[in-house]
Amino acid sequence: MNGLEPSNESLPKAEHLLFGGDAFTGSASSSLPVVNVAFIATTSFAWGQSLVIAGSEPALGSWNVKQGLALSPVHQDNELIWCGRVSVASGFTSEYNYYVVDDNKNVLRSESGEKRKLVLPEGIQEGDLVEIRDWWQDASEALFLRSAFKNVIFSATENGKKEPQSVSINKSLDPEDIVVQFVISCPRLGSGSTYCQISQAGGSSLELGLNREVDIDLSSPKQPRFVVLSDGALRDTPWRGAGVAVPVFSIRSDEDLGVGEFLDLKLLVDCSLSVFALHPLYLRVQALSDAIPADIKEEIQQAKKQLDKKDVDYEATLSTKLSIARKIFNLEKAKVLNSSSFKQFLSENEEWLKPYAAFCFLRDFFETSDHSQWGRFSQFSKDKLEKLISEGTLHYDVICFHYYVQYHLYTQLSEAAAYARKKKVILKGDLPIGVDRNSVDTWVYPTLFRMNTATGAPPDYFDKNGQNWGFPTYNWEEMSKDNYGWWRARLTQMAKYFTAYRIDHILGFFRIWELPDHAATGLVGKFRPSIPLSQKELLSEGLWDFDRMSRPYIRQEILEEKFGSFWTVIASNFLNEYQKQCYENIVLIKDPEDSTKFYPRFNLEDTSSFRDLDEHRRLYHDYYFVRQETLWRENALKTLPVLLNSSDMLACGEDLGLIPACVHPVMQELGLIGLRIQRMPSEPNLEFGIPSQYSYMTVCAPSCHDCSTLRAWWEEDEGRRSRFYKTVVGSNQEPPSRCTPEVVHFIVQQHFDAPSMWAIFPLQDLLALKDKYTTRPAAEETINDPTNPKHYWRFRVHVTLESLLDDKDIQATIKDLVTSSGRSFPGKNVDVADESGEKLSKVQLNGKS
Repeated sequence: MNGLEPSNESLPKAEHLLFGGDAFTGSASSSLPVVNVAFIATTSFAWGQSLVIAGSEPALGSWNVKQGLALSPVHQDNELIWCGRVSVASGFTSEYNYYVVDDNKNVLRSESGEKRKLVLPEGIQEGDLVEIRDWWQDASEALFLRSAFKNVIFSATENGKKEPQSVSINKSLDPEDIVVQFVISCPRLGSGSTYCQISQAGGSSLELGLNREVDIDLSSPKQPRFVVLSDGALRDTPWRGAGVAVPVFSIRSDEDLGVGEFLDLKLLVDCSLSVFALHPLYLRVQALSDAIPADIKEEIQQAKKQLDKKDVDYEATLSTKLSIARKIFNLEKAKVLNSSSFKQFLSENEEWLKPYAAFCFLRDFFETSDHSQWGRFSQFSKDKLEKLISEGTLHYDVICFHYYVQYHLYTQLSEAAAYARKKKVILKGDLPIGVDRNSVDTWVYPTLFRMNTATGAPPDYFDKNGQNWGFPTYNWEEMSKDNYGWWRARLTQMAKYFTAYRIDHILGFFRIWELPDHAATGLVGKFRPSIPLSQKELLSEGLWDFDRMSRPYIRQEILEEKFGSFWTVIASNFLNEYQKQCYENIVLIKDPEDSTKFYPRFNLEDTSSFRDLDEHRRLYHDYYFVRQETLWRENALKTLPVLLNSSDMLACGEDLGLIPACVHPVMQELGLIGLRIQRMPSEPNLEFGIPSQYSYMTVCAPSCHDCSTLRAWWEEDEGRRSRFYKTVVGSNQEPPSRCTPEVVHFIVQQHFDAPSMWAIFPLQDLLALKDKYTTRPAAEETINDPTNPKHYWRFRVHVTLESLLDDKDIQATIKDLVTSSGRSFPGKNVDVADESGEKLSKVQLNGKS
């Protein structure tokens, strides 16, 4: 195909492609009857692209797309369909999928979801035609085949999942009869094929939408004997769910020791994490052994009292837990280290576990995690590693202790995850965008990171000066050499515990905001990758003084404006120091690796350096909002599919901030669920998002861990509060200065009622439904301040999970919000408070319920 759309007349008819003798390809064993298989696929994509089938058997290329079965385009009525055929032996089975390719059969796109499977029916005769009709399996439809739904929400009942019935052609059928098998995907019932049946018991319901049609051309020269019709998914009311978001460390229970622990997740389920290793902070020490001596038990009880503070005391909590864990380890190390379960854990995880244990030992030995200061151990090598962790060393017990702690963390989180699955509750993990520059990963895989740079964000909703998070950026070129093996391993590890995950700052997979490692703010960064401005381009725009535009711009009038009559003192005594502060007052950032390439400073209109130049806004706008779009789309389509195909977890992308135009189309194409925060609308010219207008492929929330809670947001800005009350609540009255339970209920209900697939609420926002839980100042409930890279994540919920389990009022309120909105509600029933109790499920806000 040459990229030009042909007319209907230029395309052959379907029957010529399917039944013309010269076009028939394939081979079959001479000892078995030969069966003809015709594939007919309906899909749409750009002209100049082609469709290929690749499968597990040689007849379909043995998964080599270049050797697969190429399909040809055919117009049928107003649809473009793709046809191809092959001859195989009866009894043939094969997995297969469709691939969009270019003229050289390079894969451009592949289907989402599970592999298709072709099983020829029993009783098929020599020369019979089997017709396979498929629809392209897009990413959004395949979402329900992810483990969050398949293994949790729609998991099999105790009776087990029914296997699809085997298909055979009844020999009593008339030779002219055509057998049609319908294959419909229904997540609630699992995937499978069935013949059309009518229940005598009644009680059936029709799917939504227009009636489906089966079109078989009886005038065709050769009729199919058997038609397998894969007709997409059951058109049912879209499934919608709800959940609660809370960091593990913020949970509080009667059993924890100073911080939320993995086993607390079991209680959280009843109410409703090195990149490979799990943090020892979440270890429950009293669960390490069934035979803890009385003196250690007493030590644990005393520690629980001392560390039961308003906020997490990380240093004291971690030190206490490791001290107690070492004592228990010394008592039972022989028993645990020789157990079959520990040996299996070590064997399955040694690739990351051994470097992690060595890193912990060296960090403590050198008293720093900065591995550049570890002498001969600064440079990682496998030979050094094996010597360091070998059994004969004096510190072998220390190495084994770190194995031991990770083993128990694995056991405890696995227990909590299994409990959640049993209760049909999804546990969602987090995939952070960055890694600490003094981490195991940067020590073991230094070439995967650009250690002289830092990751951050340009000016946005969170911070007008941008952000410097301090993490090194990724060396994507190096990562691609093994098809992003480091990322694939991370996802494989996460899938052991979680059935869904959040991709933190998904924009970083399109482009990352890269800063010099010395940058104080995020203003002087550049996007990586990006197409820089060349000297030739700048000269053509009349910009020639590259030195003046790429160095701090300091003039006498600027000093006078800032320091008044003292400007001469500043200039003569402190100019060098002041020049560092003026580093942001530049127009162009010179590429440190190529002095002929430049990047416009973000928001350069705000600099006095730019104001003294002629207008060049078009160049700036084109650079940031037009020039890079194709590059960023291509970059995301290299990396994100690898992540999605590394596991069957459900993926959600945090797509807040400055969003390039290419982001949402790519997320839709890949079946990635986006995030919508009402106070940070993605639509232009809106101050507040409208939950009722969110798309289905989203998670909606009134707040998140990276911003203030609903209560704090309401109370911190009077003008904004009044505008929200008028435009969103629809009231001209004066809004309450305090975020009352009625206000919270109104906003929370908006999100429950939204079309979004998921409505996820920070635990703090749900607790605000009841006055009893709003005694703590709202500002203290914020988890993270993204504008401060040194901010400590210390927040702990001020009530225990056990007390929430005993509070039938708030449970009834939340259940009523979930069920009345039509969202799925897993778990046991909740007793509603009697009339004398504090009923929270019915509230009004100025007459608006």
